[in-house]
Amino acid sequence: MIRSHFGIERNPFDGNGVTLLPHQQAVFNIPQAHSRQGCLCVITGDPGTGKSVIKNAIVSRDRKKVITPSVSRTLHTYQSILKILCAAMDIEPGAHAEKNEKLLIEAAFKINSKGRMLVPVIDDAHLMEIESLRRLRLLFEDFPKNHNLVLIAQTPLMHNLNLGVNEDIRSRLTYSVNLNRLNPDDVKAFIFEQLDRIRLGHNTFSDEALDLIARSSEGILRRVRNLCVSALPETVRDRRQTVGLDQVNRVLMQPHWRQERDMQPH
Repeated sequence: MIRSHFGIERNPFDGNGVTLLPHQQAVFNIPQAHSRQGCLCVITGDPGTGKSVIKNAIVSRDRKKVITPSVSRTLHTYQSILKILCAAMDIEPGAHAEKNEKLLIEAAFKINSKGRMLVPVIDDAHLMEIESLRRLRLLFEDFPKNHNLVLIAQTPLMHNLNLGVNEDIRSRLTYSVNLNRLNPDDVKAFIFEQLDRIRLGHNTFSDEALDLIARSSEGILRRVRNLCVSALPETVRDRRQTVGLDQVNRVLMQPHWRQERDMQPH
């Protein structure tokens, strides 16, 4: 419906082929630079601030030079996480953690001998048992220095690591960053980048609609995307070519948006 109405071939704001915003690119570049030093990096932020965008960019790097196993099911046991890592590295996992640790270390040395880098990414790391994280840190101590373990998490992870009992993990961090919410200019830059990607003009959203989206999203990237995605069908229904205040306000009056707004601290 949207594609035929606007005469485009690709769905807008679908999350595919997203160009990183400048602050996201800066966060992406630093773990990349650390990948030959045996590092531990942490990227934190509130839900919806763009952590997944950066994770996808890391995982989609040049796979001829970089192996990027990704673990998302962090509520699993340490043994389950090892099995997921083995599967991501095309290793047949064993029945015991000690066996899988040995297999992973051997695979890491093979990757190193071929001049490739290893950048495992663990998403939702704040949900991981701290003892599992500690055992992973000890495991990677035995890897060659061609790796960088990247933890992507919500902000409570850093609060946890700052506890004295977890100093052994925190002291090994080589880089940590907390993603802030977008400012209004960044919100508009994201929308314009998405419109450029599908070859729609920047005037597809009126200035007033852009300002309202920037305010209502409160700088949360996921809300920006969802507001835009929801406003476009309203525009099609009204048989208009420009998303205006009426369409965005109609979306904001939907029950789930009202409830989300009411739950925000004032």
